[in-house]
Formats: sequence, structure tokens, C-alpha cells
Amino acid sequence: MPEKINNYENTNRLFDKAADALDLDEEMRILLKTPFREVRVEVPIRMDDGHMEIFIGYRVQHSGARGPMKGGLRYHPEVDFDEVRSLASLMTWKTALVNVPFGGAKGGISCDPHQMSMREQESLTRKFISRIGFCFGLHRDIPAPDVNTNAQIMAWIMDQYSARYGYTPGIVTGKPIELGGSQGREAATGRGVSIVTQAAARDFDIDIKGARIALQGFGNVGSYTALFLQEMGAKIIAVGDASGSIFNGDGFDVPALFDYSRQHRTIDGFDGEPIASEALIELECDILIPAALGNVITQENAEQVKARMVVEAANSPVTTIGDAILNERGITVVPDILANAGGVTVSYFEWAQNIQEFAWEEERINTDLHRIMTRAYDEVRKTMKARDVNMRTAAFIIAIQRVAAAERIRGGL
Repeated sequence: MPEKINNYENTNRLFDKAADALDLDEEMRILLKTPFREVRVEVPIRMDDGHMEIFIGYRVQHSGARGPMKGGLRYHPEVDFDEVRSLASLMTWKTALVNVPFGGAKGGISCDPHQMSMREQESLTRKFISRIGFCFGLHRDIPAPDVNTNAQIMAWIMDQYSARYGYTPGIVTGKPIELGGSQGREAATGRGVSIVTQAAARDFDIDIKGARIALQGFGNVGSYTALFLQEMGAKIIAVGDASGSIFNGDGFDVPALFDYSRQHRTIDGFDGEPIASEALIELECDILIPAALGNVITQENAEQVKARMVVEAANSPVTTIGDAILNERGITVVPDILANAGGVTVSYFEWAQNIQEFAWEEERINTDLHRIMTRAYDEVRKTMKARDVNMRTAAFIIAIQRVAAAERIRGGL
């Protein structure tokens, strides 16, 4: 059985590679890699059958040098400090790369929400916020949805926080529209992935019209990514989720698959040829998009990847060794801190609307998202060429430069 991958060490290796290219001094490296605050809380709740269960919750605030810390809250059995540290660090670099005025944070609770009732999930969420709410704040730390969390859970967070600190819709993003959520937020990450995928395909000689795309993960991010890419003319030939994977060489009817997955909360049962989840990663295709959990392309399977390009819609889906193998094989990897930054970009728009107490039209949101994502991609491409590095290292170089500059200007050391 492969050894468990330490996500935090992987992220720091990526940081160090870019820091080496920048000749960053050792003190600044330590400062930028060290989280500002880490919190672990025990969350006891009464389950529906009457027994008490204790869950462990985490929040890591990595950096607030460039603005309030920002990052999702995930509910998953494998949540631990190393995973949350890694994701918090990635949020710092992601917000810096797209140049929105946020830092990075991440949180999670080690649980399986699929085995919990809505009442149990609400109780867990409210108790967690009651124990960790002191870390949050409109200008300190703003959580958002992530794996297995959604607008309803964000609503409970806002309500629980507001009960103690006063009505504060801007304390969380990804909320329902009725509570100050933003138009376009639900689709934002997938829309951003599609914008960057289209730009990268153009630059690396892949015609997006007719491009054959395999998509691992069909939750919020994957499903919207598929919708937008099909609108651009791409063929989605394979999709997978926790229930399994299916293949259609002619391309799926993505709107029908989207509706089916929303209704049934799975792709299981949709018309398509069943294939092994491992086979999806190794399919012959133009673009492979991992859009679920991390560490799906590793040392064990990177040699078998046949896609011309990998776009990281998920966080850390390619390990550092897997990344090196793909690079050696000439497979372009569009890194997560660029590809999936659409979500945090529109979260910034939502936060700004809440502060202004003025809602924006969806057309404005989508136009501004396209502008920011395109600008970030163009900056990465220019840095790639100027420094003769791959796309991931170029993205980290830009982000590290911006955070380091903010730390130096603020001073205090």
C-alpha cells in the first residue's frame, strides 16, 4: 500500500522551487511558509440516535499580509492538520496570483457528512462556529464552501456568528442569494477553470472545439466546468465521481448529465460505458481535468497519463513527484492556484458587495471574473517565458513576489 502523502510537505517543495528561482533569502522563506495561527477544537454533538459523538475541527490561518485571510471549510473523514496547512498555504498563493486583496486560510472537520442527517450537520456546524468563531471576522478571516459543504452550511455559519457579533453577512462567502450571496458564485470555480483551460489550449496548440476531455470529479466544480467547456465546443468523453466513472467516445450530453447528477446526487445510472476510476486518469484524451480530491496523479500512475494537458481544477491533485514526471514527459500542467482561482475571485466580489451593501449584476461579475482570470493566466505565461520555468513554478513566483513585497513594506520585524 502506498505511503500516505504529506500534502503540506508537497506544497512547501513547490514553494521552495519557486523561491530558489527568486533567490529568496532564508528569513523571508521561513516567514512566508510559517502559518500565522493554527486552531484545533473538539466538537461534541448529540446524534439523532441519542449518543454523543466528538468530532475534531481545524482552522489554519496562513497569511494576512495582503488582506483578510480567506479559505474554504471542508467536511471529510481525511481532514487533518497537514491537509489544512497545505490548503491554507495554497490559498495565500492563489489570492496573490489573481491579485485580490486577501490572504490565505483553510479549515475543516473530520467527519463523513454523507452519514449524517441535516440536523446533525447543522448542529455540528453551529457548535464548531461557537468554538472557533473568535478566529473569524469581516477583516480577519472569511470562510467559504469547500468539499462537502455548500450554501446552506454557509448560511448556518453566518447565522451562528451573527447571533454573537451582530448581523454580518460578509463573514462568509458562498451564501444563498437570499442572505447576501453573490450572483455567479456557485458556478464561479468551474467558469474560471473553463476560462483558463481555453486560454491554455490555445497557447499549446489544442483546438478547444472538438477537444476530448476527461473529467475526474463531477461535483460543483467539475459539473460547471463540463457545462462551460461543452459550450466552447469541447467533448466531455469521460466523467467520474465517488460512485465510479463512465465513458462516451462521442461526448456526453452534458446538460442532461448535469441535471441527472443534481437530481440523484451521483452520476451512477447515467447512460455511459462504465470504466475503472484508474482508467479515467489514463484515457487517451487532449485534456485531463482532476476536479475532486487531491493526490490522484502520483508517482504510481503519472507515466500512464496520456492526456496532452492536465488542468488542476481540484486542490493538489498532482503530487510533486507526479508533477515532475508529467513535466519530463512534456505534458503541460495548469496549476491549481491558477486554474481553480475563479471561486475565490467571486468570493472577493461577494465580500465587497456585502461591505458596500450593494448587489452587482451577474453580467458584471462574469465579465470581471473573465478579466481577472485572463490577466492572471497572461502573467503566468509571460513569467514562464522570461524565466524558462514551467507553469506551476511561474505561478508561485508571481504569488511569492507579491506576498513577500507586502511583508517587507508592512515591516515590524
